[in-house]
Amino acid sequence: MDYQDVIVIGAGGGGAVIAKELGGKGLKVLVLEAGPWYGNKKWSNPNGAPGDTDSSTATDLDVVLYKQLIDRYEMNMNDLVSGRFRWGPADRNRSQWFRSSKQKGMIWQCAGVGGTTQTYTANCPRAYPIAVDDRWPLSYRELIPYYEKVEAELPVNFAAVTAKEELFYYGAQKLGLPMNPTLDVTIPGYRPQPNAILPPNEHINNPNISDEHLSWMEGCTLAGHCINGCPHGPSVEKIAKRSTNVSYVPLALKTGNVRIRPNAFAVKILTEKDSTYGIRVNGVIVRNTWTGEQEIVRAKIVVMASGSIESPRLWINSGLPENPWVGRGLVNHYMDWVTGIFDERDLISIVGQTDLNPFVGNTCGARVDYPGLGALQSVGMSPGLTASFYGISESGYSFLHTPKPGDPWDVKGVPFGFEIKEWMEAYPRSLSILVSTDDDVDQQNGVTVNPAISDENGPIPIVKYIPTKRSSKRRKELMKLSADLLRKAGAKKIIWSDWPPGMMIHIESTMRIGYVVDDNCEALQVKQLYIADNSVHFNGLGGANPTLTTQALAVRTAEKIVESYFY
Repeated sequence: MDYQDVIVIGAGGGGAVIAKELGGKGLKVLVLEAGPWYGNKKWSNPNGAPGDTDSSTATDLDVVLYKQLIDRYEMNMNDLVSGRFRWGPADRNRSQWFRSSKQKGMIWQCAGVGGTTQTYTANCPRAYPIAVDDRWPLSYRELIPYYEKVEAELPVNFAAVTAKEELFYYGAQKLGLPMNPTLDVTIPGYRPQPNAILPPNEHINNPNISDEHLSWMEGCTLAGHCINGCPHGPSVEKIAKRSTNVSYVPLALKTGNVRIRPNAFAVKILTEKDSTYGIRVNGVIVRNTWTGEQEIVRAKIVVMASGSIESPRLWINSGLPENPWVGRGLVNHYMDWVTGIFDERDLISIVGQTDLNPFVGNTCGARVDYPGLGALQSVGMSPGLTASFYGISESGYSFLHTPKPGDPWDVKGVPFGFEIKEWMEAYPRSLSILVSTDDDVDQQNGVTVNPAISDENGPIPIVKYIPTKRSSKRRKELMKLSADLLRKAGAKKIIWSDWPPGMMIHIESTMRIGYVVDDNCEALQVKQLYIADNSVHFNGLGGANPTLTTQALAVRTAEKIVESYFY
């Protein structure tokens, strides 16, 4: 039987941060991660063999191995069924872990050390103050020092400007929006995206340095492929895109107090009766995803950081006390996808070149913030992912929809035949915008489990999201704003994908602060059980990307754990 001060379940956006913070305060921390570990010498063949049991030193990290595994091939990395970045076991010959959802769309999460930050766009805006003040149990001002700490440690920088950002800014200016280069957004405006990506390498324009040589130097190469994983940097901890596996995980290991176990799926939270607290946590049953063997690990504190689907699933499957808000209130920013196609001559006059080549630079390098509605983000996905995003629509095939006078779009829905060929030929001259809506928390939306269907880890989760009428109205306004921005920037054709509600990328609020956890993120009904992932958010932050707020809360929660139980 294993024992430590704290068990953290999940090594993703929040788990790696709280592990580093607690380890830095002298606590012995065990991190359980369900997926593989890429770039650690103890798992030289992470998808083909079980490897070692755990790692507790940064000297185990190997940048050469990391670069071999993060090869940037789209299907090899991002295929939701068999890719390295999938929600499933390390053994890619086995099926992914199943989630049930009857809606169109996809759930974009991945397992492994680094969690879904392995494949995120590294966007790190703060929440909008209007979404926090007088709504959360905490004030926005109280979050600021924790934001600042994470922003400094990752670090977070305003994104570099490439052609697609320049064109996006041009359209925003034509809309009459002001530039608003602040971290605390209270008014509509446009700004560079705050990203956890290192600034561009100072030698990026040096013709005497090859691309290969540049990729071994510190700094962003603006090569794109952020979603496929970033392999650019001289060491694992200096990789340009600051996923937690290359930022907070090395920092956690350097404390000397943190052990990380990949291929370890937590299947049950263990509790005991307590005369003072009623129920308190005392351990976890963990399953080895290679062998299927289960064991008990014990700790004084358990932190669930396994995400907005798996944390409520684990609570329910553990038989923890019933709570009408466990798993409920899911938001996902009810996203949409709008693309503009441009002529070469117009691009020359605006950005000085015939092509935008949207894959160049940070994936999402610019944004329009609209507190009260949500946000627009410029997006430069690779050609394959761009084509796949065209192919997801609530409206069906595009030939079913003929634009009417006054419609902001020229094409709506899924392309087919010659049309998709035409669009992809125009890919170098396209600018896409991701709509991120300030959607409502609705108790009918969320995560339950199906007691009749189980995988190897227990009853499977069922995920449901139906936007409210107000959320739908906000998204429609943002879609029109996107189309107007693109049209004013000179787009000759506007393509509206009309994504379905089931596009699950920013999943939040299923274990809400104030309802399932207190303002220290400790479970209201189970003492010494904490949560440090997106699920504790009170709402969708106004439409801002969730990772930075989760990480800021994790830093604060670590402080509260030490103050409450280790002083």
